[in-house]
Amino acid sequence: MHVFNQTVNNFSSLVADSSLGFNPDIFETNVVNLAILVGGVFYLGSNALSESLTERQQRILGAIQESEERLEQATERLAESQKQLEQAQIVIASIGTDAEATAKQIKKSILTEGTQEIERLTASAQAQIVTIEAKVRKQISDYVVTLALQRVTTQLEGKLSVNTQQQLIDR
Repeated sequence: MHVFNQTVNNFSSLVADSSLGFNPDIFETNVVNLAILVGGVFYLGSNALSESLTERQQRILGAIQESEERLEQATERLAESQKQLEQAQIVIASIGTDAEATAKQIKKSILTEGTQEIERLTASAQAQIVTIEAKVRKQISDYVVTLALQRVTTQLEGKLSVNTQQQLIDR
């Protein structure tokens, strides 16, 4: 801020001293030389500036075109990815449906096999019960026969004489 104030003060003092002013003499002030110089700069610089601007415009247009191409490619990849996603969702739904059907079949098969196994075990148990009952009946029958024979033998021994016993044995 100090330098600015100093510059403004110096300029103000020059204007106040009238040492700064307008000089209307064209040759003394080199207005013609300055005009030629500025014209030459515009003439020569305009081509370079024009070429530079054209070059920059071409780079910008190229960048825009490249960006549009990338956008188009990205849009195509997005559409393809969405299509693949839809196909994957269809496959997932199909797998889910198949899994449910398979689970139902397996459940039915297990229930059927379980029922058959229960029926087989029941039949086997009934057969064993029948066999055991037959054995028990035979044992009871054998026991009853043995007891009956023992009683008959006991009764006969007490009632039959030795001669009668001998006649029975001989027959």
